[in-house]
Amino acid sequence: MEIASTLTLQPIDRYDGLIDAAIIFSDILVIPQAMGMNVEMLDKKGPHFPNPLKSPTDGQYEQLMDRKVDVAQELDYVYQAITMTRHKLKGRVPLYGFCGAPWTLLCYMVEGGGSKLFVQVKTWIYKYPSQSKKLLQKIAELCVEYLAHQVEAGAQIIQVFDSWAAELSPASFKEFALPYLRYISEHLPPRLKELRLESVPMVVFAKGAWYALDDLCGSGYQVIGLDWLQDPAEAMRIANGRVVLQGNADPGVLYGDKEAITAVVQEMVQGFAGGKQGWIANLGHGVTPFVNPDNLKFFFEEIHRFTAAENRPSTEV
Repeated sequence: MEIASTLTLQPIDRYDGLIDAAIIFSDILVIPQAMGMNVEMLDKKGPHFPNPLKSPTDGQYEQLMDRKVDVAQELDYVYQAITMTRHKLKGRVPLYGFCGAPWTLLCYMVEGGGSKLFVQVKTWIYKYPSQSKKLLQKIAELCVEYLAHQVEAGAQIIQVFDSWAAELSPASFKEFALPYLRYISEHLPPRLKELRLESVPMVVFAKGAWYALDDLCGSGYQVIGLDWLQDPAEAMRIANGRVVLQGNADPGVLYGDKEAITAVVQEMVQGFAGGKQGWIANLGHGVTPFVNPDNLKFFFEEIHRFTAAENRPSTEV
């Protein structure tokens, strides 16, 4: 808990005054762990499931579906880290909580880790669609409960990460991803009310699902995260004021020089109508390995510089 809290605060302290929120240091795969699956973090490989789901008749599927999961107890360490971090922040910036989206979690649970071809999960949804949907529904229900307890612990905004959304066709996204994203957005507010908690803003980030932006704008989330594959101006046109957009600079620009970073930030700010309203500046995905932290600082500084210039009162008479 202490380590997670400390790591959450590091960018806030390092880039003091340049960033407007913190996100709790955790992992999206805590839900499969709470469901009883073993997850290992392998050096230079990432998350690994030694015993992934093989088929609906492999025995493990039935166990997962039958098991009653108490996320309040199983993931208490996450909530304690959130509460600790809120106290340490002392109101400097709001704190994000998050979870993985049902589709993305299913991918990991079936593939056993990251994948290039996603053979196993494609086999599941096209060969065992009914069983896949039942598991997706159970994951969605656990996501609601997990997020509710994060808010109870002190999270002030929540985000749902659908990191593997791009592996679905538009039709498949509407069948195997979007309904479960909607379930979360529809059921989290009433669950918070049951806990006598105020609703919080909800963010959804479906990486690579550029084709689904219009549907996502109507999915019940107040903020839609964008990756770098979407044109900001076109995204603004599609959103049409229905939601706040979050994004979407290519993280790869941080490997470049200051001139490249400036150009990307300027184009992004202009694309989002000068950042006057309805936009949260961000990268289009997480910071990738080996990035120079000073380049990230310059990225933040340029966002402040360009948005201040765009929003400066006119001197024309």
